Amino acid sequence: MDRDTAFVQFLLRMGDNDLVLGHRVSEWCGHAPVLEEDIALANTALDLIGQTQMWLGLAGEIQGGKTADDLAFLRDAWDFRNVLLVEVPNGDFGRTLMRQFLFDAWHSIMLGRLLNSTDDRVAAITAKASKEVAYHLERSGDTVVGLGDGTAESHARMQSALDYLWPYVGEMFTSDEVDVEMVAAGIAPNPADLRAEFDALVQRILSEATLTIPEGAFAHKGGRDGRMHTEHLGHLLTQMQWLQRAYPEASW
Repeated sequence: MDRDTAFVQFLLRMGDNDLVLGHRVSEWCGHAPVLEEDIALANTALDLIGQTQMWLGLAGEIQGGKTADDLAFLRDAWDFRNVLLVEVPNGDFGRTLMRQFLFDAWHSIMLGRLLNSTDDRVAAITAKASKEVAYHLERSGDTVVGLGDGTAESHARMQSALDYLWPYVGEMFTSDEVDVEMVAAGIAPNPADLRAEFDALVQRILSEATLTIPEGAFAHKGGRDGRMHTEHLGHLLTQMQWLQRAYPEASW
């Protein structure tokens, strides 16, 4: 795999994670349990979509003649490179916040490493995104603690959410030839090298939340390289892409 091809794949992974999770979180707009959470989740979704525009915009620039909109609205499910964690349905409020926390923990660590990227464009995107993600992590972590160490029902719901989502965590730390190229170029870290820091961060927060990390090392995977997505991604894209699909190249 040549470096430009690997670089585009890396950018798609970063952008697709943000895009798909941003769309998922936006589904809470108008439906969250209290007004404050409704506003907070909508703002988180907007942050993620804004980051998507930067990552996919750079990917389109390298590919030549493509825009972030082209990559967001004109690709099929098998062309997406997001991890499976971000495409699973929201479930209840507890599951949504647990997923957000697990992703935020990985995201903050990844962006922390990308600040030192040898590619100035990646470092510039990261400098903007890292401030938003630091707040995302602070907020999702506090909410996980509040619900986990709250009532008997909120604790049970958060433990159930963690049990369901934990098998999706491992994919964020898998490595392949794309990552080898990015490490060699100094553009991005090896995802596997982030795991120890992630585990320490997550364990600290979950302990405070009185939640127990499930045993077992099984990990769902296939999203990062497009080999296998869940059926849920197709339904999500149907909702997200219908306007451009119905009216190609529509503008206003």
